[in-house]
Amino acid sequence: MYVKDQHKIWLATGAERIYLEPSMANRHGLIAGATGTGKTVTLKVLAESFSDMGVPVFIADIKGDLSGMCEAGTENKHIRRSIDTMGIEQFTYTPYPIQFWDVYGKQGLPVRTTVSEMGPALLARLLGLNDTQEGILRIVFRIADERGLLLIDLKDLRSMVQYVGDNAKEFKLVYGNIAPQSVGAIQRALLALSDEGGDLFFGEPSLALPDWMEWAEDGRGVMNVLECQELFQHPLLYGTFLLWMLSEIYEMLPEAGDLDRPKLAFFFDEAHLLFKDAPRALVEKVEQVVRLIRSKGVSVWFITQNPTDIPESVLGQIGNRVQHALRAYTPADQKAVRAAAQSFRTNPAFDTAEAIQSVGTGEALVSVLDADGVPGIVDRAFILPPRSSMKAVAEDVLQRVVDGSAYKEKYAERIDRESAYEALTKTAEEAAAKAEEEAAAAKKDEEQREKKQGEKKEQKKTTTRKKAGVLEKALSSTANTIGREIGKKIVRGIFDTFFK
Repeated sequence: MYVKDQHKIWLATGAERIYLEPSMANRHGLIAGATGTGKTVTLKVLAESFSDMGVPVFIADIKGDLSGMCEAGTENKHIRRSIDTMGIEQFTYTPYPIQFWDVYGKQGLPVRTTVSEMGPALLARLLGLNDTQEGILRIVFRIADERGLLLIDLKDLRSMVQYVGDNAKEFKLVYGNIAPQSVGAIQRALLALSDEGGDLFFGEPSLALPDWMEWAEDGRGVMNVLECQELFQHPLLYGTFLLWMLSEIYEMLPEAGDLDRPKLAFFFDEAHLLFKDAPRALVEKVEQVVRLIRSKGVSVWFITQNPTDIPESVLGQIGNRVQHALRAYTPADQKAVRAAAQSFRTNPAFDTAEAIQSVGTGEALVSVLDADGVPGIVDRAFILPPRSSMKAVAEDVLQRVVDGSAYKEKYAERIDRESAYEALTKTAEEAAAKAEEEAAAAKKDEEQREKKQGEKKEQKKTTTRKKAGVLEKALSSTANTIGREIGKKIVRGIFDTFFK
């Protein structure tokens, strides 16, 4: 809960109240713990507090239970006990300003980006390409850029890959070998991505991330909730999408230096999917973005079950930590608990590793940076209750929020302008038409040649027939004469013989 008179976020209460310094929020945070231990409550309390202080928020909603933040919470015995135990005064249930988004356009405004905006590196990861195939994908992007062919949706990319493959000999001297097998592998991967919803995700109008930096009339930051229940069924698409957003925000925002509060707060649930099966080069890129994006006023919070799900290089950039309970049933689990315990400054009042396994629901080990950026000693504390509803909102209420959005007109309808697919299709059609014309002209020329040859043959036949006629007459006359003479001789002979 944002405490205005202290300009701090009251996050939890242990031996004493624990406050998060807004000026240290851009040093990022981690919310970890097993399923059902209270991570969602911690996320909500932080998101509400950021909104209260005028910071726009992005939240990936994996389970679908964050939509209720657009409605005021209701009293129950657990929340009342927390309010009384922690001595919270003037606690009021309240709804928060929310925009709902959905890659599939079902539970919110559609979220799209273009193939060009995603870029070859993230696309290669999304498609599961090897180094050779990624190299060819980069060639495809380069040729598209050089020839002014826009890569907007998947059909653009499929057409461009086919074009490069069909003209591989032309590009080989400039870009190197383009193996048909690799081209085929990319096309198959694009087909699989299309089946997972890629045709919906890639297109226009693409999301303008500045639209997520909005404020309500009362000055609170708008919460942008991305419905991810269906998207999460395709983990690679989900993880790559979050990486794309992070990199886009990094590129979009100018340097801000030290601020008294963040410009934007990002909450990435199931954050391990950002790094799962990611090549080392990509992890290094994420580390770089996480390290540098804080100077642009962005607070990034990773939510995951186990801190070891996050690469060490990225964990090193995280200053604020909330560790809910972890269960240690196996040697690997016990090792993870020890690793989590070692990431905190030791509190002599309790054993950190033991506490991680024994904290109850809604309770956590908390360590935040002080005003000088020094990590605080870990404390065992109860997280404050959220002020918005803990239940998923009814579909009709969600739809009213979507329909009332100022951005519905901008994003609801898909636009399909002329791009690489249309340009290459037009070129192919023109080439086919030209080839057809040339074939028709060649056929016509052949017919004319055959006609002329036929006429010459006919003329030759006529001349031959005329000559044959004269000869035939001459021969006929001669033959008749000879025939008569021979006939006479034969008659005579016979008769002579006969008469003997």
